[in-house]
Amino acid sequence: MGLTLTIKLAKSDHICGNLLDILHDEYCRDYFSIPAEPDKIFFRSQKVVYDHLNEPYFSYSGPTSMGKSFIMRMFIKEQILEGINANFAILVPTKALLNEVSSKIINDLTVKLAEHNYTVVTSVGAIALKQNHNFIFVLTPERMLYLLIDNPEMQIDCLFVDEAHKISSKDKRSAFYYKVIDMLSEKDKKPRIIFSSPNIPNPEVYLKLIPNAELIEEQKLATTFAPVSQVKYLIDVPNNNINLYNSYTNNFLFVSSLRNESFCDIVSYIGHSSQNIVYCNSTAKTVKLALEYAYKKTIQNDKRLFTLARDIRNEVHGDYYLANIITKGVAYHIGYLPSAIRMRIEDLFKEGIIKTIFCTSTLLEGVNLPADNLFITDFRNGTKKFKPVDFRNLIGRVGRLEYNLYGNVFLVRLEEKVKPDEIIDLLKEEIPLQKLSIVTELSKNQKKLIVENLLEGNIQLHKHPKKQTNDEYDLMRKFAIILLKDIIKGNNSIVKREFAEYLGSDAETKIRSLFNNFTNKLDDDINISIDQTNNLNIAISQGLSYPILDYTGNANYASLLIFLERLCKIFKWEIYEQKTLGHISLESGKHKKLGWYGVILLQWIKGTGLSHIMEEALNYKRINRKSGVEINGKILEYDDSIDHRNIVISDVLKVIDNVILFSLSNYFLKFLPLCNLNLFL
Repeated sequence: MGLTLTIKLAKSDHICGNLLDILHDEYCRDYFSIPAEPDKIFFRSQKVVYDHLNEPYFSYSGPTSMGKSFIMRMFIKEQILEGINANFAILVPTKALLNEVSSKIINDLTVKLAEHNYTVVTSVGAIALKQNHNFIFVLTPERMLYLLIDNPEMQIDCLFVDEAHKISSKDKRSAFYYKVIDMLSEKDKKPRIIFSSPNIPNPEVYLKLIPNAELIEEQKLATTFAPVSQVKYLIDVPNNNINLYNSYTNNFLFVSSLRNESFCDIVSYIGHSSQNIVYCNSTAKTVKLALEYAYKKTIQNDKRLFTLARDIRNEVHGDYYLANIITKGVAYHIGYLPSAIRMRIEDLFKEGIIKTIFCTSTLLEGVNLPADNLFITDFRNGTKKFKPVDFRNLIGRVGRLEYNLYGNVFLVRLEEKVKPDEIIDLLKEEIPLQKLSIVTELSKNQKKLIVENLLEGNIQLHKHPKKQTNDEYDLMRKFAIILLKDIIKGNNSIVKREFAEYLGSDAETKIRSLFNNFTNKLDDDINISIDQTNNLNIAISQGLSYPILDYTGNANYASLLIFLERLCKIFKWEIYEQKTLGHISLESGKHKKLGWYGVILLQWIKGTGLSHIMEEALNYKRINRKSGVEINGKILEYDDSIDHRNIVISDVLKVIDNVILFSLSNYFLKFLPLCNLNLFL
């Protein structure tokens, strides 16, 4: 946000005492005024960033509370109000941010969108894409890739990469940034590209993704200015005390003793009249703590809470825990929740109706909520220790200029094994210089392995080392797919340049000749490799088609499962999707998860409501109790208790979000143009 909020909070009747003060004040108001909203004023650091957004490319970083996204939106608004006809795109790291960012853009422009023939698009299948509009795309990198593949003539005039530090992540999604920026850079009319990152000291590193970009000092900016204040405390449960963190001495100062209260009692006492966010490092812990916290709370007399609880019971399932705790002004915020429900939770929290939200790392991805207090119950992101940049990004979620000027961060030490010194180290640790994931996440041996495989005419990779995680393997494989396409096209991308010492001109020539027969099957989709596409072409030529639907539009489960098993071989899911679609049960040696996905997919094909899908899934578990539920890494026989039902409900939501709507849909979309049949999804 601009300085307007500060002015409103600090407004006084003071009048400047002399002419010079008055002139200076008027000059500053004019100089720092926001062109698209003249009644608002930029902070100095915001103004510096804003003045650089007309550069061909620019990369900047600043604290989470600086209002980086606000600057982007104001630039887009000014361009539109000035009558510029262009297509803008904002890349956000996760689906959770799509609705938040797009809603703010719509609120910024209101009727001006239609007046200037602009529309906001958040999905590749939007009907508006078939119409004559100027577009503001708010997309994840994956969605942006498919937009460019499906609409090769689409011109993007200005690209904003929000949360650009994700390009340094070992997450497999980081590869999509490389591909998207490379595809846009190949266009005759190249877009303006702006990178925005939190906290990092060297934002210019991401400009390396732009081919032939020559870095000059004016194309980067790193600022530490934060317009809000934070107070940090340590709640030391094993030692029964609360301490205040002194950022100058890097020590904790004793504040108060505890009286053996539980963590939930502490949150309730400290945050009883405030807006609270509680961070947990796992979904199971998030739900567990939310239930414990809500247990002692009373039901609130608020119609909006009852309406949301009723809708959750009707749309998801009557036994879903979330519906019960919502009525007490408590919620949990997890990535796989249906977006409509998640958005309503966020809205009620912003209105102060929901007071306390328990959440996972979805909060790290930039979701902005008006929290007074942030309680951090674990110092890991999932199972891994926080990186400094992610930890700073997390604590930046409280004290948001859009909502308030200060906030409290409570670092909660729940167990003896977590040492206070570890927490101090995390607080004082400087954010290191960031490097690109293509540099940090691929070892020399892995790069050699990729080149050696390509020189043998082979794109299929095996894990290296053998203990490589699935995400690390997937990232390595995606870079291999990008490299092969760059070699065949003669494209000098950052990915190819990182492999230069392992590639001579002879090697490139040999790789081109080896894959020459596959060039017509080589596209820009980095989710699918040539070997998979080749297998699919052969299977379709031999008559592979979708399962036959009956007159009601339904498919037979047995037929569907046979079809999925065939796809498993064609797309090599046992190699490329080991944790999900290709998972092999150690007990039976079969694809048990694939059978489970088939149950859910069958209901999805039928178009039944989510609650019906849940009931069918629960019935499947009741009949196949040995298929079990996973608790703390162990598979227990399903017993149809309310705890087990909730585990199944959560699992179904995750399957729909991650498998049905992402993994399987990508494979089906690959199948569709080749078999020339109507997609049944």
